[in-house]
Amino acid sequence: QVQLVESGGGLVQAGGSLRLSCAVSGSILSIIAMGWYRQAPGKQRDLVAGITSGGRSNYADSVKGRFTISRDNAKNTVYLQMNSLKPEDTAVYYCNVLRGATVYWGQGTQVTVSS
Repeated sequence: QVQLVESGGGLVQAGGSLRLSCAVSGSILSIIAMGWYRQAPGKQRDLVAGITSGGRSNYADSVKGRFTISRDNAKNTVYLQMNSLKPEDTAVYYCNVLRGATVYWGQGTQVTVSS
């Protein structure tokens, strides 16, 4: 089993920044990739950014150049630095881990960007 605990969400004005953290514990061996997804009200959950165990990252087009995903292997933590936030970034953000063939999800953290 893998446990994910997210933190760092909140309310911020447009143009501001937030950093989300996701602490991973449990059976962390064989983790293939980690990522962040988001889900706005009435919409599907979409990938925001992902990073592989080898450090390769990918981003949704809507956040490229504004968001950065990183991981601290010593702390078993993955981060999402979000800059130049826009009202359309408002959503619940979920941490995600792929371990073997199993996907694990965090509980989600709310990010609200006011205009």
